[in-house]
Amino acid sequence: MRVIRGLVLALVLAGMGAGTAVAAACGSDALGTSRTITLKRGAGGAFGTVQHAALPGLERGEVVLTFDDGPVPVLTPQVLDALKAECAKATFFMTGGNLDAHGDLAKRVVAEGHSAGIHSYSHPHLGTLGEVAQLDDLARTQAAYQRLFGVTAAAYRFPFLEETPVLMSALARDGVAVFSIDLAITDWQPADTTPMLAERLSKALDEKGGGIILMHDANKPTADAIATLLRVIKQKGYRLVHVVWEG
Repeated sequence: MRVIRGLVLALVLAGMGAGTAVAAACGSDALGTSRTITLKRGAGGAFGTVQHAALPGLERGEVVLTFDDGPVPVLTPQVLDALKAECAKATFFMTGGNLDAHGDLAKRVVAEGHSAGIHSYSHPHLGTLGEVAQLDDLARTQAAYQRLFGVTAAAYRFPFLEETPVLMSALARDGVAVFSIDLAITDWQPADTTPMLAERLSKALDEKGGGIILMHDANKPTADAIATLLRVIKQKGYRLVHVVWEG
């Protein structure tokens, strides 16, 4: 525990100013993106060991960074600036409501080389809705995505990871990949501090050895901590992998 806390304190101090200026180019000390895993658009699948199989090709010691609930003003740009400073690529699972409200910001996410999936329209507990309402939520979300990007989304993450048979069947039919997670840092609590989130991430990485990480770009404590969290991944020796879709 003392080792973890010592590492966290050092990273917090190192990361306090890291997000204030975006580096023009990343040096050898940056986290970087070590490689890309390319999935075929329309092939479907379900990934993340909390609920499904591991992401094919992802090795121990590698992580995939994912963010839910955005894009939102102020916070998502803060996350994007920190990622850019570390030459790090991530996947953003966006709600349809935020796609409609903040389309220019969603386009910035993709323009900066990140992947974009969907995360329901308004983040409901989908299991409490009837079949028609669930399917309507998916259709509205895909429509919002298509209006911005000209195609439907290739990947979906359920709100609260609460998968439903109705939507699992519809997503499989449409060839949309379902992304669960391998580890998380429970970062939606308003009282979270950067040291708390950094320690959770460090412990989760030690326990899981890598995988798909869940964070939230619409959460202020996460946005405030993101520069430090990226340094945790780097300092613990993990390699960042970016997932993209082609076809």
